[in-house]
Amino acid sequence: MKKILWLGLALFLMASFSLVGCQTGDSDKFKVGVIYIGEPGDAGWTYAHDQGLKAAIKAIGEDKVELVVQQNVKEDQSSSQAMEALINQGCKAIFATSYGYMDYIVDLAAKHPDVYFFHCSGYKTADNLSTYFGKIEQARYLTGITAGLMTKSNKIGYVAAMPIPEVVRGINGFTLGVRSVNQSATVKVVWTNTWYDPQVEKDAAIGLLKDGCDVIAQHQDTAGPQIAAQDAGKYSVGYNSDMKSFAPKANLTSAIWNWEVYYEAAIKSAMDGSFASAQYFEGLDKGVVAATKLNTDIIKDTTIQSKVDAAEAKIKGGYNIFTGPIKDNTGKEVIPAGKSATDTELLSMMYFVEGVDGVIPK
Repeated sequence: MKKILWLGLALFLMASFSLVGCQTGDSDKFKVGVIYIGEPGDAGWTYAHDQGLKAAIKAIGEDKVELVVQQNVKEDQSSSQAMEALINQGCKAIFATSYGYMDYIVDLAAKHPDVYFFHCSGYKTADNLSTYFGKIEQARYLTGITAGLMTKSNKIGYVAAMPIPEVVRGINGFTLGVRSVNQSATVKVVWTNTWYDPQVEKDAAIGLLKDGCDVIAQHQDTAGPQIAAQDAGKYSVGYNSDMKSFAPKANLTSAIWNWEVYYEAAIKSAMDGSFASAQYFEGLDKGVVAATKLNTDIIKDTTIQSKVDAAEAKIKGGYNIFTGPIKDNTGKEVIPAGKSATDTELLSMMYFVEGVDGVIPK
């Protein structure tokens, strides 16, 4: 009899524990789900998104919105499972923050018409699915001006993640900035084929430094390339967030994201039902992207900041950095004189501009 009582008590406690474990917070709050490819502690891509979402929720009201996070989600079928888990927890708005989640979020949007979906850097939409990205190439152009004026070898290295339009466009924007002030400089690209791998990213930068590059830029999620540049006594340009703290003796400036500009409006649209499927693609003038102020511990020439500020004002005033004549790095004219690339052309850009030393893998 005692054994039966103890068994019953054990089962009761297990059931109670399971119920507590399933609770996800205040059911009265509007639940927002997000899947991250990495962790917020990366100080890079995921960190920037996480900071943006938290700032947006704080602005709306933490008593009104609850954020539910799935991190380290791979760009495969497991991303679909992660988003389904968020929906099962009551999330009515889902943000997927990496390009490779695209086809999975499209399928889920069709399966869950009562949920609002938002995909970062993709191009496929639906009635309940929007895409969003920013013209980070504008901020990269500004950082390119600084790199072009600070290089002594006229060889600048660029540690690049994946050969997709988002990355290619950023390399081109950076290179156009470099060559707007230094026609002798070139930008050498090395592909890592990973978004997040600190050692691989650092090793790629070390290879570029050994090849004679004296400024290292990056489209990667960690500060590995920044640290490699500092260890070698050279310069660096950060990405995603201000990376000065990781390499204070190397980091000149960083191209950064201010995602809260988008997230606040997107969450509000899901909450009040004003959501309309769209492809968000804005830049410096909306504040979603920016270049950090120059590191004056390194840069003593105040005219460099003045040149960057002047270029920023020009872009905010409507100047398209992809205005012809522009040639690709094989010498072919890709944008004629007097013409500017459209947003559609920018979002599908798969060529390198003149001044880039590298190829785009097929």
